[in-house]
Amino acid sequence: MTKSVEIVLPKLGESILNATVVQWLKQEGDEVKLDEAIVEVSTDKVNSEIPSPVAGYLEKICVEEGIEVDVGAVIAIIQAEGKASGDSIEAPAAEVLDEKEPDNDAPSSKFYTPVVLKIAKEKGITQEELASIKRTGTGGRLSRKDLQTHLEQRCSGSSSSSSSEESLEQESGEDSRPVKMGAMRQMIARNLVKSFYEAPHASLVFEVDITKALAKIKKEKVNFLNKNGFKLTITAFLAKAITEAVLKYPMINSSLKGDTILVKSNVNLGIAVSVKEGVMVPVIAKCQQRSITDLARQVAQLSKLTREGKLSLGQVKEGTITMTNFGMGGAMIGIPIIRFPEVAIIGIGAIRKKPVVDEEEKIVVRDMVNLSLTFDHRVIDGIYGCDFLMEVKLFFADENNMQVD
Repeated sequence: MTKSVEIVLPKLGESILNATVVQWLKQEGDEVKLDEAIVEVSTDKVNSEIPSPVAGYLEKICVEEGIEVDVGAVIAIIQAEGKASGDSIEAPAAEVLDEKEPDNDAPSSKFYTPVVLKIAKEKGITQEELASIKRTGTGGRLSRKDLQTHLEQRCSGSSSSSSSEESLEQESGEDSRPVKMGAMRQMIARNLVKSFYEAPHASLVFEVDITKALAKIKKEKVNFLNKNGFKLTITAFLAKAITEAVLKYPMINSSLKGDTILVKSNVNLGIAVSVKEGVMVPVIAKCQQRSITDLARQVAQLSKLTREGKLSLGQVKEGTITMTNFGMGGAMIGIPIIRFPEVAIIGIGAIRKKPVVDEEEKIVVRDMVNLSLTFDHRVIDGIYGCDFLMEVKLFFADENNMQVD
């Protein structure tokens, strides 16, 4: 007894409403084991593999690669508890195995999935022709996609794909070349456009003296690394300062749903990390419970995992506020775009030494950095944003806040 089971795109995080199908790891007719990954999808946060909730055969792929699909939409149908449904395999094809003298013009079902056999029979493809087709399926199998590609090339010639590329190049002009956006880049673009046009952005910039923090880092650099195995960086101090300021100004740590502001209980701070494909934002959860040392540990671990492409979904979801350090590229001031559905993002500029007039009206050299706050003006007013940034600034002025474990 067989049963068709619809596979839907699961909710991958609070802020994730859709995902793009990157690659089907199984093809129609392929056997699927319980909890075996069948498809890879991409969001602006991370790529994820979707496992099958049942064992059986992949009966139908409902969404093609490169297509964006909403959470809850059906992406595939699996025929559980047996082979694929009746219209995917016919009795004569199975009988070929039992014949003492099989017809050499008919493909053998011993090496091919039911769907491949059905298409091959309909299109009059011989076993010899099937054997000559390049295979990309799991375990060296001939997938349905392989067969369809072969049929397209057989009908129109292998130059069809190159001719479309040439056409695109001609449209682009002689002085340009087309560069296809990857799935991550496309998702980033869509989400940033959504945020920019839906949320009225406003920004503020404060100049902050971080001399005491940098002096502490310099003093503890060697001992801290030897003791903990990771570096003490200004990012950990900034994360702590932002967290303490959020606790006093919690509207910064919220999201907007309709006409309701959802103020978050935990400070889940996203740290923007540059990767080859774009920018990923791993999340340090519950920052209000972490010390500067613990924050430094999280920054080191998550940055390493991000650059190695080993982040899990749990390490990129449920962010409530984000910080991005464009100062690493030399920029003094930057106005970043809010990450939907958050309502604020903090930008960090380059650190530079500046002459400053101190409390005794003496000119001294201090380590200064520009911090920008971009916020959703529907939720946060300018004065509230100023108070928040002032709290960050005051954190770095207090020597007691510079203590590390």
